[in-house]
Parts: sequence; structure tokens; C-alpha cells
Amino acid sequence: MRWGLEHVRLSFGRRVALDGVTVPVEPSGVTVLVGGDGAGKSSCLKTLVGLVQPESGSVRRPPKQGIGYVPATAGVYEDLTVQENLDFSADAYQLPSRQRGGRQAEILDRIGLAAARHRLGAQLSGGMRRKLAVGLALLHSPEMLVLDEPTTGVDPVSRAELWRLIAGAAAAGTAVTVATTYVNEAARATSVVLIEAGKVLASGSPETILRGVPGALGAAQGTARPTPLSWRRGVSWRVWAPAGELPGGVQQRDPDFEDAVVVAELADERGRQRR
Repeated sequence: MRWGLEHVRLSFGRRVALDGVTVPVEPSGVTVLVGGDGAGKSSCLKTLVGLVQPESGSVRRPPKQGIGYVPATAGVYEDLTVQENLDFSADAYQLPSRQRGGRQAEILDRIGLAAARHRLGAQLSGGMRRKLAVGLALLHSPEMLVLDEPTTGVDPVSRAELWRLIAGAAAAGTAVTVATTYVNEAARATSVVLIEAGKVLASGSPETILRGVPGALGAAQGTARPTPLSWRRGVSWRVWAPAGELPGGVQQRDPDFEDAVVVAELADERGRQRR
């Protein structure tokens, strides 16, 4: 593992935010942290970039100037124009004057905001603000890019454009880590970490995660819940059989990432009940 977290424990008072969490972060790769609200994703990213210090475990990261970080609720100054945001970031990252004009123009072109360079941040749409925030974090060509829920609350077109930026950064050699609540985005990753209540439920490549779903998974119709280990999925039910034997009337299905997350949570709950 080049960078990342290894067996990290982090607490805030009596609340354990991270409990032995390992998150690998590799150059030219995209690590996606998947989990619901309060799962521990933001705590992982803040630890990774050095905003909080863990009680135990190890953290590997590039020097501060080699990190680009976009938190979930910030990243753009709304009272500055797009150009002024770029200038401010160039000053903060100490970008040499001879590189600024060309690099800023390149970033504006990549994020599609060249025509909006004189608009205030407050006048941009939500998707445009998120793209600008990612562009600002990429301005100094960081070795590691860390994004906290960059696609939350944006329209589908902006989400696709943000993932184009993310993929482009990884293709250029940057190590990218993305936190998301959208489980379908895990399929875009090089490495996936499923996290819940500060614990890693599963990790590995997308293919490894799906192959590692234990037991058997099926689908059933009807209004009544087929078994205690079933959940609604659209107009049908998903049914998980830990021992691999599905009940009668349940058609076997290959799991997707939404199924993998639910099964991981159910398996963790069953394990805790047995201890």
C-alpha cells in the first residue's frame, strides 16, 4: 500500500468513529469508500489528509503540498468569482507565476467553466460549484486527490462530468479517494471499501466484492416479506440465504453493489448477535 490508512482507530470522546479501519490508496487508482450517513467516511478522509490524528494505526500520505482535498460542504468561496477562486488556490498552493496562466486555462477547459470565469461562486449551479471545487483541488497537480461525496445532490449530467474528471486524474497518475453514499459508483473504482458504523465490512476490487458475497441471493414477488433476511428492491424482494439454500419460489440472482452492501450489513449484524 503506497498511501492510505492501516488499522486506524479514531474516537471523539466516548464515540468510536473508526475501529481498525484500513483504506488502501494507490497511484493511478480510484478508491471508493461506500457507506451511509454516519458510517465513518468523512472521518476516514479527514484522517487521511491529516485534519485529525488517530489514536492508533498508521497513516501514509504525501507531503501537504501534494494533497488536493475537497470536503463535503465546501471547496469554493461563493463571494469570489471563478477566476478569483483559481487565483486564491494558486496562491495557497504556491503555484509558480510562470505556470499559473496555462494551468488555470487547462483546468477551466477540463471542468467546462471557461465561459463562467467571471461569475461569482454563488451564481453557479450546484454541479458547477462541485466541478470548480474539484478543479481547484487539481490545480497544483496533486499526488493524492481526496473527495468527500463530490456527486451528492448534483444532477446526472454533472455527476457524469465529475466522474470524467476523477477518471482523468487517476489516468494521469494521481491517487484518488472518493467517499460516496451512491453504491452504484463503486463499480467505477479500482478498490472499494464498504464501511458502516466505523468498521470495514468488505474491501477489495469491485469484482472481488461481488464474488465475495456469502450464501445465495434471490428475488421474490408478493406483498409479504418472504424471510427475516429479505428487503424491498423496487417492486420485488431480495432474499439472502446465508447457508446457500433459497426458499421455494425464490429465483436466484447475481448480486450487484446495492445487494453487496445490504448483505454485508446483515452478515455483520448476525455476527454481532452470535458473539
